[in-house]
Amino acid sequence: MPDVQARIARIFEEVVRRNPGEAEFHQAVKEVIDTLVPALRAHPEYTEHKIIERICEPERQIIFRVPWQDDRGEVQINRGFRVGFNSALGPYKGGLRFHPSVYLGIVKFLGFEQTFKNAVTGMPIGGAKGGADFDPKGRSDNEVMRFCQSFMTELHRHIGELTDVPAGDIGVGAREIGYLFGQYKRLTNRYESGVITGKSPAWGGALVRREATGYGAVYFLEEMLKARHDGIEGKTCVVSGSGNVAIYAIEKLQELGAKVVACSDSGGAIHDPRGIDLATVKRLKEVERRRIRDYADEHREARYVAGGKVWDIPCQVALPCATENELDEQAARTLIANGCIAVVEGANMPVTPEGVRLFQEAGTAYGPGKAANAGGVATSALEMQQNASRDAWTFEYTDRRLREIMGKIHRDCYETAEEFGHPRNYVIGANIVGFRRIAEAMLAFGVV
Repeated sequence: MPDVQARIARIFEEVVRRNPGEAEFHQAVKEVIDTLVPALRAHPEYTEHKIIERICEPERQIIFRVPWQDDRGEVQINRGFRVGFNSALGPYKGGLRFHPSVYLGIVKFLGFEQTFKNAVTGMPIGGAKGGADFDPKGRSDNEVMRFCQSFMTELHRHIGELTDVPAGDIGVGAREIGYLFGQYKRLTNRYESGVITGKSPAWGGALVRREATGYGAVYFLEEMLKARHDGIEGKTCVVSGSGNVAIYAIEKLQELGAKVVACSDSGGAIHDPRGIDLATVKRLKEVERRRIRDYADEHREARYVAGGKVWDIPCQVALPCATENELDEQAARTLIANGCIAVVEGANMPVTPEGVRLFQEAGTAYGPGKAANAGGVATSALEMQQNASRDAWTFEYTDRRLREIMGKIHRDCYETAEEFGHPRNYVIGANIVGFRRIAEAMLAFGVV
């Protein structure tokens, strides 16, 4: 039906017109809506009620000033954001990112992606994202605390466990979550632990939350390979990044018998042909907050390449776990030529559209972030359940729940792709799974 495709094209043109200069948001919208043609053909009511047009427009966008004082006594001013994209399935849910690159377009791209990712989990949560153009790197604990307190002073009036539940993202870890929650508690006079996730297990956080995104991506990889009558054991892998997602993806890969030979940070890549020593990476990045290049000082067989990418290293499995658009067409060609059989996104939109196309044409198993890295937000939803019931779950129980959720996500995406005539296309499967769940709820609520 050319009319459906023409309508999709018109919707995208209108999104670009209404959101000028927001390239990341435009990319995220186009990648999703281009895959929804089969769903619109099967469900004309979605077109009649303008579901796509409504999903592409955030329900609310909040921008605010964040003034704070550094250790020299100088006043600094940053800009804060919170975009609530869609709450049809539950309260807004999505992380906060503190990084100099943050602007409205980045937050909208992340919020749009989060809306679909959250829907794919099957959990009762809507989609949102937020953050600030503040860089915690090089700042003292006191400076980070003062910034977080100022940020929450404005944000607290817009969030709540039944309204909007933030979490962490790049630049927002356990330290920042603690400062943010402390200020929320101070301002509201409520110990509303369900208002934010990613908390320390010592005061309401879920065990496995730190590991969840990395573990979940590997669980999704495991299911993808099973569907091809293959497995993780014995596979040579590369993982980009060396933050939480990368570290715990490496940990789970090694537990399941894979050999991870490379990881990276923004400065370059480390290649250890004998296998990455995870204990060293954890100490450097989580305890000492040093650069990955220092790994080579302790492991002489390893080679550090300044500005290098892990994609140049031969592997069978690649997990991009750093940032958006980090794996481009050239990198995809290199991976395919070197015999890579599976790519799983641990980060949000880390593979460019050209890279995705090449993987699909080559028959490479490709797990998009909306499905593969949903383990983090799924475990956040489990944390919300624990907070609501004033309960505490063991690591083993939560990990088992996570594995079950990732298995169901894979099954839903796999079966939906087959249902709409695109077997093993997890991009179409994930997008349609999420879209249908949101659309059905929006139809039930009427025009709101």
